[in-house]
Amino acid sequence: MDSADEWVIRHSRTYKKDYYYNTVTKESRWDAPAGMGEVDRVRASHLLVKSKDSRRPSSWRDEHITRTKEEALNILLEYQRKIESGEETLSALATHFSDCSSAKRGGDLGYFERGQMQKPFEDATFALQVGELSKPVWTDSGVHLILRTA
Repeated sequence: MDSADEWVIRHSRTYKKDYYYNTVTKESRWDAPAGMGEVDRVRASHLLVKSKDSRRPSSWRDEHITRTKEEALNILLEYQRKIESGEETLSALATHFSDCSSAKRGGDLGYFERGQMQKPFEDATFALQVGELSKPVWTDSGVHLILRTA
């Protein structure tokens, strides 16, 4: 029987998703081997658009945000269109337009575990495949586009 310690998670560039690799037998597989639990941490980048109803309606870009939730969503939907069409990257848009301080890192939030982010954000991120972009996700902070990066 394989030990869970023999397995590591690697990333397929061809299929753009993680897979499991046994360092002893050299076997690889898509499904988690017995003894390996659910992913316990992820890495993501995001682009946040706040509204006047956000829990803190200010940002590095705008000291007093006055846009409505509907206006925030429409702005985010335009960013989503540009990313999905290949016209822009989430990182480039986040750097210039995100209302989060992570903008200075291209929206990169680094690695995080369950319980560290607002629940809707966490649930959406853990549900994404690596390289997948979310639909708009609402939290108390505003509306986000999330790109899972690991």
